[in-house]
This record gives sequence, structure tokens and C-alpha cells, in this order.
Amino acid sequence: MRPNRRPNSRAFLTPLRRGPILAVSLLAVAALSLTSGPAAAAPEAAPEGGISWRVDLSTPVGDETNISRAAGTVRLRDPGPRLSSSRSPLGQGTLLSPARDLGRAVDTVVPELEAAVPAGAQVLVDVRGQDGQGRWTEWREAREDAPARLPRAVTRVQARLILVSAPGGTAPVVSALRLSAELGVVAGEAAAAEPYTARVYATREGLVGGTTANGHVIVPEDHFVALPSRRGLSPEGSGQYSVRVCGPVRCETAPVWDVGPWNTRDDHWNPSSVRESFKDLPQGKPEAQAAYEDGYNGGRDEFGRQVLNPAGIDLADGTFHNVGLNDNGWVTVTYLWTGDGAATTSFPTWGTSVNIRLQPTSTSARVAQLAGPTTVRVRCQVRGQLVQVDGHSNDAWSYLPDYGGYVSNIFIDVADSWLPGVPTC
Repeated sequence: MRPNRRPNSRAFLTPLRRGPILAVSLLAVAALSLTSGPAAAAPEAAPEGGISWRVDLSTPVGDETNISRAAGTVRLRDPGPRLSSSRSPLGQGTLLSPARDLGRAVDTVVPELEAAVPAGAQVLVDVRGQDGQGRWTEWREAREDAPARLPRAVTRVQARLILVSAPGGTAPVVSALRLSAELGVVAGEAAAAEPYTARVYATREGLVGGTTANGHVIVPEDHFVALPSRRGLSPEGSGQYSVRVCGPVRCETAPVWDVGPWNTRDDHWNPSSVRESFKDLPQGKPEAQAAYEDGYNGGRDEFGRQVLNPAGIDLADGTFHNVGLNDNGWVTVTYLWTGDGAATTSFPTWGTSVNIRLQPTSTSARVAQLAGPTTVRVRCQVRGQLVQVDGHSNDAWSYLPDYGGYVSNIFIDVADSWLPGVPTC
């Protein structure tokens, strides 16, 4: 029998309303250290209820390219240019840190970097987050003067460090990286339910024996793609960011393992409002295409090179041939990570100090809290722990993508125990 639900009655909504009656149990959070040895203390509290931690740069996690370590620092192993889809004239290395479980919802990340950076060189910090349903956001660049705002609330954060040499070959040296994260005003980027699809000009990457931006060594008839932005770059060996490429013969789903062609900051699949660069171009139009066809940016790419074709994607040889291309040409590309997975429905809430949990149980970590009645976006709902408040009970929980966690349906201010029109997670 379905549990009784609190009646939708204004007489019930009094100042005596109570939040969840079960105690909070926070997840243990392991601290990360720059040096090996015993585990560090719990993460430090950051201003305004945030959290701060030192990123572990000492432990490789598989996605590491052209990096060496010496005396507690991270530097380029080879500061010279490396073969990749973007054909950048600068040396580059990348390091992926272990993911950090925070035990709370965050969407804004600020880096604090300790590094020696010669003139013309760069150290870049990208971050991404994983939400309560296991989905990773895109990567976002974070700077001390421009925090990374993730497209939705997350409870797990990962950093990627990119070292870029100066044109003369001098390279930066990084000694420490600290991240601070907090939950800002809940107003995540609106995402369509279905992944974004566009018609894009494709070129063949080739470069067999070369190394991609994520450290993969290219083999004959390989299967992957390159896109001209780090925001959709998968860790080596994974398909966390993949595209479906449809050519004249067939379609193939392939991981994004390299950055290029032409540009490295052109996430043309994103709406102009959140596009990293070239925000005056329409969604789905690569900068190289605009430069080649319309003379945009003087007909040049971000490095000042004359654009010789309108390519917005590079295909590894195996993918190129499998979809039926014999020469460079137009393909239809679906960016599979861009869809929200489902539409959301907004509902009012009641109660004060209402906890949002990492899982649909009152004993899991509290990731956020609703101070008072508000409106929330619900993506889906599940059966979880039975919650009892003021003589009423309900075992249904709703997933709130803006907070990266679940709230008991007993605090959704509608008459139904199981929310109408909301799918099961």
C-alpha cells in the first residue's frame, strides 16, 4: 500500500513545520596531499560554507601526458611542440588529478596556484564535477580572477592541470594547487533534453604514432575524434565525452581523445551564452568554418594561422573510413554528453531547514539545505527510505539537478505522494 501523504492544506502550513526528523550523517571525506605519506586532516572550511582542499599532484591517475616531477614540483618533460590535432606550435603537458568527493553540493570552483611561469608560458586549470546521478559536467577553465561556474550542482570535483611552454621553449613549474568550492545561486545552465546535433565539416587526423591531448598514442585505423575545445576531452581510454558521427555510409560512436582541428577554445556545440570563445557565432558553427567561409577573425584561427578548410572535427583513420568518407567532407555529429537526459518539472516546497541528500535516504550525506519554502526543479523520482513527519509518511524521493541530490517528496507541496508527470530515475 502506498504510504499516506501530507494533505495539501494551508491549515497544515504553520510556523510549527518541522524539517526531516532523522540526524544528518556526513560522508567521510579523505583529504589530498601534495606529498606521499599518511592521510591529511579533514578538508578545511572555506568562506561562506564552502570547502577547500589541496590537490594531489603526486599521484598519476592514468591521464597524464608529457609531465615530469622533481623535488615536489610538476613540469613539462619535453617543452618542445608535440604532434596533435591542433598542430599547436607550443609544448604542452596535462595532468589529471584524482577526483575529490566533497560530501556537499557545489557549482563554483576557484583555484589558487603556486607556480613559476616564464613570460609567454601558461598554466591552465580545468575543473569538472560529477552529480548525484553519476553524470560528469563538461570541463570549465578556472582562474583566481574568474572562478569556474559548472553548469549544474555536483558533489565530486576533478581538476586537470595544463602546462604550456613559451614560444621560445621555456616552460612553467607548478609546486602546488588548492581548490575552493561552494554552491552559488542556483541557476544552472538550461540544457535540452536531447543531445545537440550539428552538421560539421570533417577532416582525417592521421598522425599515426603521435600523441593526442589526453595521452593516447595513435595507432593505424584508430577510432576516436578531436574537437576544438578541451571542454569535451575524455580521459585516456574512456568514452565519458563521446560523439555519434554519421557519414555517407553509416554512423559510429567514438570518444573525444584529442583537441583540434585549428582551435583549442571553440566549443561550438554550446549555446553562444556559454561558449568559451567566439560568442558572436551561432551555436553549431565552428570558428574555422566562419573564418574559411566568411572571413571571420580575418580568416584566421586562434593562433593567427590562415584557415585552409572549414573543419570543426577531426576523425581518426578508422572512424573516418568506417563512416564512409574517402575524402574530407560534411558529417552529422551528435555531442552525446550535452543532453540533460530528461526535462524537469518545477514544484513548490514547504518546511524550513529541509535537507537534500546524496542518496534517497536520510542517513546519506547532506549536500545542501533549503532554508525555507521555495520552488525546485525535479528531474525524476525514486522509491527510497520511508520518511515520517507530523504523522505522515512517504518513501518517494525527488532528484534535484540544481543541488545534485535528493529531497523527500514529503516536503514537495502537492497532494500526491508520487509526483504527477515525473519519470522514475
